Amino acid sequence: MSRVAALARNKYFILVLLFAGWIISYLDRMVLSVALTGIGKDLHLSAASLGVVLSSFFAGYALFQIPGGWLSDKYGSKKLMIIGFVTWSLFTIFTGFAWSLTSLLLIRFFFGVGESGFPAASSKAIAEYFPKEERAKAQSGMLSSNAFGAGLAPLVAAPMILWLGWRNMFFVIGCIGFIFVALYWIFIRKPSQQEVQVQQETMKKLSTKDLLRLPTMWKLVIAWFGLDIVLWGFASWLPSYLLKVRHLDLLHAGFVASLPFLAGGIAMVAGGWVVDRYFVGKEKYYVIVVDVLGALFLYLMFTTASLELAVVFQILSSFFLYAGFAAIWSLPLKVLPTDIIGSATGMINFGGQVAGFISPMVMGFLITAFNGSYNAAFYFLVFSAIISVIACLTLGDAHKSLNTKATSAHIS
Repeated sequence: MSRVAALARNKYFILVLLFAGWIISYLDRMVLSVALTGIGKDLHLSAASLGVVLSSFFAGYALFQIPGGWLSDKYGSKKLMIIGFVTWSLFTIFTGFAWSLTSLLLIRFFFGVGESGFPAASSKAIAEYFPKEERAKAQSGMLSSNAFGAGLAPLVAAPMILWLGWRNMFFVIGCIGFIFVALYWIFIRKPSQQEVQVQQETMKKLSTKDLLRLPTMWKLVIAWFGLDIVLWGFASWLPSYLLKVRHLDLLHAGFVASLPFLAGGIAMVAGGWVVDRYFVGKEKYYVIVVDVLGALFLYLMFTTASLELAVVFQILSSFFLYAGFAAIWSLPLKVLPTDIIGSATGMINFGGQVAGFISPMVMGFLITAFNGSYNAAFYFLVFSAIISVIACLTLGDAHKSLNTKATSAHIS
């Protein structure tokens, strides 16, 4: 067996490749937040307009989440991930050519369309490469890249903007994506027919139509919607908040803005382990506790006068908010058939990306409406965390509910 073939069959190597792909996707989307002040100055855009620009990505991203999940189930993970990399890398480069508000809105919208199939396709790949009992840990490990990518973005973007300018920064980062097109083409393989047959025989049948009828799935969508409003609002406006309210320079703001997300990445990896070990079937209680703690420390962050305490509180807030990530995303991979994983994750992520569309835009309008004060915008995030908590409180035993539905679908 050749070295390439051996690596292509190694599930842990594939997990690293998927993790790295997510890091690049987050760099490509999050560096805009770091460049926001420079873009606004060069193109003469207000905070409200910049909020709409941030949200335009999520309009395209959310719109194609469910279709992207269905396509990954139908055509496999590899094709969707490669198409995604090509498309969003091109539109990252195009961002550097933006000349007006309209051009930015269109470019970021189609950037979002390009990335829309990747979450479901990468979760599909986890289901293709890992047995059911290992999927939750693999999924939480892969998705910890969300926080690590958000943390790396300011560290990468801030010095590049200072040295190259924001336009050249987008050119360089966009080109990196094409390296991953080659890597995914070489190493990601379609599972053999024998492997697919074994997976299908060991799991219950469940159609996309059955999935859409599951109340528990929609409750998970709402829970993720509330939590993701907080995560995207926090990630989108934190660098600007540190620059304008806490009066840090760009390099220091980039460093401080990275700390909460690096802590969040650690929390996600740990959260996957904690949920699997202590909260099987009781994931909702875990999410409720960490959501409440995350909202509390977020409130303390923007109400304290101390810069040092604000930094500590923002790290703690991010740690607990990202800790809730693992529990919500672990359920579908634990209990649903492989051939429906793409649709299930696309459905949940649809709620998250609607949140991503709403959150930066609403925060931008609130900041403008309150004459540059960020307090109302952060209160909006605290309220959204409460929505996630309420949705989790309405869940029964989600693990049992999903399994029961799968069993009834199989019997019928």
